[in-house]
Amino acid sequence: MKSRRITSDPLDRGRFPVDPWRLVELDHDPEDLGVTETLFAVANGYLGMRGNPEEGRDAYAHGTFINGFHETWEIRHAEAAFGFARTGQTIVNVPDAKLVKLYVDDEPLSLVTADLEHYERSLDFRDGVLRRSLVWRTPSGKRVRVDSTRMISMTQRHLAVITFEVTMLSGDAPIVISSQLLNRQDGTDEYHDATRAMGEHADPRKASRFEQRVLLPRMHFAREDRMMLGYRCANSQMTIAVASDHRIETPDEVETILRGDEELAKIVIRVDAHEGNTLRLEKTVAYHTSRGVPVLELSDRCDRTLDRARRHGVAHYLEEQRNWYARYWESADVEIEDAVLQQAIRFNLFSLAQASARADQQGVPAKGVTGSGYEGHYFWDAEIYVAPFLTYTQPDLARNLLHFRVRMLPAARQRAREMAQRGALFPWRTISGEEASAYYAAGTAQVHIDADVSYALAQYVAASGDWGFLARDGIDILVETSRMWADLGFWRSNGTPSFHIHGVTGPDEYTTVVNNNLFTNVMARYNLEQAVEAVERLRAEHPVEYSQLVTRLDLTEDEVSEWRACAAGMAIPFDAGLGIHPQDDFFLDREVWDLSQTPDELRPLMLHYHPLVIYRFQVLKQADVVLALFLHGDRFTAEEKRADFEYYDPITTGDSTLSAVVQSVMAAEVGYHEVAMDYFTQALYVDLVNLHGNTVDGLHVASTGGVWSALTFGFGGMRDRRGQLSFDPRLPATWPSLRFPVSWRGSRLRVELTQDTLTITVENVGEPEVHVQVRGEDYVVTADAPLRVELPDQGQRIDGLLGEQPILGGTRADGTKITAGVPEPIAFEELGTSELEFPDLPVAPHVP
Repeated sequence: MKSRRITSDPLDRGRFPVDPWRLVELDHDPEDLGVTETLFAVANGYLGMRGNPEEGRDAYAHGTFINGFHETWEIRHAEAAFGFARTGQTIVNVPDAKLVKLYVDDEPLSLVTADLEHYERSLDFRDGVLRRSLVWRTPSGKRVRVDSTRMISMTQRHLAVITFEVTMLSGDAPIVISSQLLNRQDGTDEYHDATRAMGEHADPRKASRFEQRVLLPRMHFAREDRMMLGYRCANSQMTIAVASDHRIETPDEVETILRGDEELAKIVIRVDAHEGNTLRLEKTVAYHTSRGVPVLELSDRCDRTLDRARRHGVAHYLEEQRNWYARYWESADVEIEDAVLQQAIRFNLFSLAQASARADQQGVPAKGVTGSGYEGHYFWDAEIYVAPFLTYTQPDLARNLLHFRVRMLPAARQRAREMAQRGALFPWRTISGEEASAYYAAGTAQVHIDADVSYALAQYVAASGDWGFLARDGIDILVETSRMWADLGFWRSNGTPSFHIHGVTGPDEYTTVVNNNLFTNVMARYNLEQAVEAVERLRAEHPVEYSQLVTRLDLTEDEVSEWRACAAGMAIPFDAGLGIHPQDDFFLDREVWDLSQTPDELRPLMLHYHPLVIYRFQVLKQADVVLALFLHGDRFTAEEKRADFEYYDPITTGDSTLSAVVQSVMAAEVGYHEVAMDYFTQALYVDLVNLHGNTVDGLHVASTGGVWSALTFGFGGMRDRRGQLSFDPRLPATWPSLRFPVSWRGSRLRVELTQDTLTITVENVGEPEVHVQVRGEDYVVTADAPLRVELPDQGQRIDGLLGEQPILGGTRADGTKITAGVPEPIAFEELGTSELEFPDLPVAPHVP
């Protein structure tokens, strides 16, 4: 999309300097609080804290979130129908433990009004610690240095560590620190101000606002050694306890006061501080949640976490954190020779760690735990955009993600029955496993999610060699999703029988409820093929497990034969006249939307046009056919890939952050190297420069995973087709090199690409030999014999950008020509009174 193109370094380097291992802010700006709160969030996949100031105010949206901790509510449809989603699920803003308020001479520190002689905030990718250092000149002229840190442990998923130091640089003064646990979810802040409890700019459009109280108090206390708040969600019945300990160090005399009620627990520390002395506060916090365990039990768990933290001390956990991240970067870092881009790349990879590392038995939400966007739901994003990164760098985390889907199978079976289908149908968006998408056309109709989950499973098993997981757990996913596909589709014959899938929506949400969506059919075919292959292998090599599978799922050989036939007969739309794959059976019948004639102020389209207007045109929210080309490139010819890319790219708006990364990968493969770099840069800065205007709601986690894919699959040319690892590099012309690790069947490979060579070395050895292909040639890599391949080129390079002028004039199958247009929106205020009045219209009868 032309309005999002980045032609130079987009960050204000006076405020955000280049640093290869940190995101640094040198000036506090209240105008972009929402964005920086998201960017400076700390998280571990289970627990996340937005980058709100310790002092509490000012904030765009206060936030502390726990993956999967949600409240439920009834979805009220204006016109309900059978099978519509009934229960909404929204992530809860859990009690805030970040609050550490400071008063010097009874004057509060507030960044918005403070006279700051120095300010620096940094998020270090090497240890996941948010640090802030400032020098404050108080209204009375005294100089005070305030240094704080905030860390959420990667090794102890329930633990957060906060430190807060105050040093009197000039003069003596009474200091007061108020460290708090505060329930913000239910409408009041520390000043009992309902309008500011969740932040000054909370937007009801971004996540559902609850009509009733959410967190029902069940337990609280504030003692000399510890304070705690405990709640149960009113509807979901989930429970939570949060507790904190404090350790105070200062040479000056200290007085402490504790106060606690159902909404707020706090310790107030009073010190008559002397010049040159430092007051240090260490605050350790434990969060524990459950789907129904009593709060008293969770309080006991908090006690155990905090007792252990007290024994080991803060320094111990900081060292553990550094060691964890050192191991992470060994297996995940992608290196280039450009300091500006390197910083952005590492920010994206760091964000993936924060979103997934300790998700453990949960999925990866679309926003991680950095905001309330998308209500904390899990989508297909995790399997298609995040899972590949985990599979090839952190396979244990990929397995956790897939095990989460296994746990969702009972609910998916129930959803399939509601939709009159056999097998299992995973929900389009969910937390609990129950479908929560109220708009079925762009939600439930996206049944490709079954194939997306199966694709991620097959990819993980092929790359890791973890056949045991497939035999024990994953096989059930393949069987139940294949049953769904075989039941959903139907056979047609015009001489040759073919299998068709109607009434579905592909990834492109600007085209809904169609017949034979190409992406869906290609993915379903692979799903069916993988199920047949897995069942047959299980029967041949693991007869005991096969017998258990047959008994457990009542599987028959006729079913497996049916899946094989459905896959072989799958309808794959292709227009021979245009030489492209239509997105669906009737996609080419529509008029083309000419994006080159659509002004930027009318983007994104979904915010300026009714869905029915958009549905009438050939226009895409995100890559659809092009995504199929990427995921199943071995099923298309090079000529087909280029023709499809050239047709769809000018009519793809990029209104979804999921699009640019896919377009980058395929642009690189078909030779549009400048287009590939253009899309890659857009994806790289999606959140760092708030490219889509909604980073305030949380990070776009799928896009961060896509950045890794653009680097490795796009520029590195890596592919994994049916267990064969291969490389066909497309290094950008301006990059001297690209280096990245790959986890492959227990080994860690180190891939280094230059303009002239590809070198692969084996570090951690799993299998004694690793078989790879480089541009069709077979090679063997061992620990003793690194592979070095000379490259005559980086593939075909086509200069220039494609632009937004659609390809017109093509002839449809019925002989008509493809034309373009742009609908003219009418602003509401332009409508006259007569146009807003509809007298004598019949009233539809109420149907109970």
